[in-house]
Amino acid sequence: MCAGSEPADQEPDSSARPPLVRELLLVVGLFVIYKLGRQAANGHVEEAYRNAGNVWDFERSVHLPGEGTVQNLLLHNETLIHLANTYYATVHFPATLLFLVWLYWRRPRHYVWSRRILAALTGAALALHLLFPLAPPRLLAAAGLVDTGQVYGPTVYAATPATDSMANQFAAMPSLHFGWAVMVAVGLIVATRTRWRWLWLLHPLITLLVIVGTANHYWLDSIVVSALLAVAFAALPLKRAVPVRANEPAPTAVPRPAEPAVSTGGAEPQTHSARSYASSGTRR
Repeated sequence: MCAGSEPADQEPDSSARPPLVRELLLVVGLFVIYKLGRQAANGHVEEAYRNAGNVWDFERSVHLPGEGTVQNLLLHNETLIHLANTYYATVHFPATLLFLVWLYWRRPRHYVWSRRILAALTGAALALHLLFPLAPPRLLAAAGLVDTGQVYGPTVYAATPATDSMANQFAAMPSLHFGWAVMVAVGLIVATRTRWRWLWLLHPLITLLVIVGTANHYWLDSIVVSALLAVAFAALPLKRAVPVRANEPAPTAVPRPAEPAVSTGGAEPQTHSARSYASSGTRR
């Protein structure tokens, strides 16, 4: 992740690095709250399917491209669709975790900013999962799409969504797969200075094609999470630090002019120069 990258600052600002134990507890706590929240959103089956039909109709009314267009490209090759399913199942959490770990050790200030953005985004997404349960397009009969995870594998979801105790399959809106991928790309682009850093945009691009092509998300899911991320960026800007130059010389002290001696008896101080002493010596 850090290979070939140039630092944004000369040296990592260790003073900006929060305590490791506290951060581990915070991240684990947020993850547990998120999983419990998604489980709490389970059970709204009828509402989730009704919302799915409304989202599908809305996308067609505004002429968004059909999700089936992307899926048809993947279905041309069984190896390709298998890779897409694997990417969906295995990249999401590890990539985000490695991103945070690298920032924590190499860019502490960027780590704090990125963690706040991810926490705010995930909290907003959880609220939407509770308020707007949504069945993914692979479960919507009107979409006519293939559940590629169940047909080709691998999949992280149970075959029966309504009784899935491991994951909430009715939490498609918004797509945290895409939102976290965008944050990873933006965070690495901001935190590094290599000219190749823009290639990190391939991560959210591939993620977008994967979540749509595997019929796990609608286009609208990625649009909504992008809007939430934009709000988070505006509300939680990265605080810029003045870079410290390693070879910058320390400022030298300017000598102060000597103050005249204060006389103690009312008599004015007498000053003698070397020349006056020399002249007095010649007269003796």
